[in-house]
Amino acid sequence: MPVETTAIEGLLVVRWDTHGDDRGFFRQTYQRHEIEEALGRQINFVQGNHSRSGPGVLRGFHAEPWDKLVYAANGRVLAVIADIRPDSRTFAQTLSFHLGDPPGERIRLFITEGLANSFMAEGDGVADYLYDVGDYWRPDVTKRSVAWDDPDLAVQWPVSDPTLSAADQANPTLRQMFPHHPRWSSS
Repeated sequence: MPVETTAIEGLLVVRWDTHGDDRGFFRQTYQRHEIEEALGRQINFVQGNHSRSGPGVLRGFHAEPWDKLVYAANGRVLAVIADIRPDSRTFAQTLSFHLGDPPGERIRLFITEGLANSFMAEGDGVADYLYDVGDYWRPDVTKRSVAWDDPDLAVQWPVSDPTLSAADQANPTLRQMFPHHPRWSSS
């Protein structure tokens, strides 16, 4: 089956074969029913987004109140997904994926509502990151954002001084967001 579960509940890898020849390649990137079967629930994507980032640009960690299906259509990105759901058994855990052009993988990631998505353009060129989302963007939507360099997430980013938006520079850590979480008493 082209949809694989991961150690973080609600984070799926969607992997399809690439068929290439001297003209280029063709790849199917997902079938909705396969994702629904893996999740055990229906999904509905209502808006598509396209983000272009230059080398060293880092976006996130952002957790909006909707599902996302992400894909690197051009270039390479390091995508890192963090579980910032305080009631989750995998709270504060991350999984990393190199997506896009070789040596990345041509996979899609399904990211359940509440998980935080972050990505960084790798290499010397631009990276195009496409994501379908399960709700329409509205300016009043409350999202959770976490510091890209949160020491509890301990992500090994490829550069130590990425290009960040002003908003991403000001994101809190998980300990600041959830100061009384039981995980902190065990670390």
